[in-house]
Order: sequence, then structure tokens, then C-alpha cells
Amino acid sequence: EVQLVESGGGLVQAGGSLRLSCAASGFTFDYVVTWFRQAPGKEREGVSSISSSDESTIYADSVKGRFTISSDNAKNTVYLQMNSLKPEDTAVSYCAAVTPAWGVGPLSLRDNGMHYWGKGTLVTVSS
Repeated sequence: EVQLVESGGGLVQAGGSLRLSCAASGFTFDYVVTWFRQAPGKEREGVSSISSSDESTIYADSVKGRFTISSDNAKNTVYLQMNSLKPEDTAVSYCAAVTPAWGVGPLSLRDNGMHYWGKGTLVTVSS
């Protein structure tokens, strides 16, 4: 069974950085992992995705140039490096996965395509 466990959330001042980790286990086939976030009172938003087959990536416009997604296949971990954080980045961040899957595209940022979800980690950015 696929399991996803997030870590790395916390409190940071505006302009600061955090790195989120998503430890994944149980994959049999290639997969796509997507980071989502949900701010209080707002809909869940797809932030960034990465494919295990070709390491292709995609980002939401709101985080382009500030966030970087990467993976360490030896550790079965996907990272989200978040720089230049803003108060509006405050949210619960989740990693989710779909498998089997190859490559990423705009649909990778849609939550209705995900098969597995982690429990989330809270990111708070103070002004």
C-alpha cells in the first residue's frame, strides 16, 4: 500500500525559506507526486508536481520562481524547497500521488486525479 508522510512545516518570517519533505513508500509503478496546499477559508491548490519516470516538473503560477520541487529516488523522498515566502503562503501543505503515471502536465495540479494523500504539514509565514 502506498503511504505518504510529510514533514518540514513550521513558522517562518516573510522572506524566509522552508523545505518540505514527502517520504513515499509502496510504489510498484512509476508515479507522479504533487504538493497541494489549503489556506484557511480557501480551496485546495495544486502547487507543484514531479514525475518519477522522467523527473519532469510543473508549477502553479503563484509559486514559479520561488519554489522548487525535487526528488531523491534512493530515499524515496520528494522535496519542496520554498524560498521568498509570503504571508499568503500560509497553509496546510499536503503531498499526494497518482500511480501508475508518467510525466506531468496541467492535470497533475488537479486534486481530483490523486490516488493517495498524506496527512499534511502546517506552514505559517508571519509578516
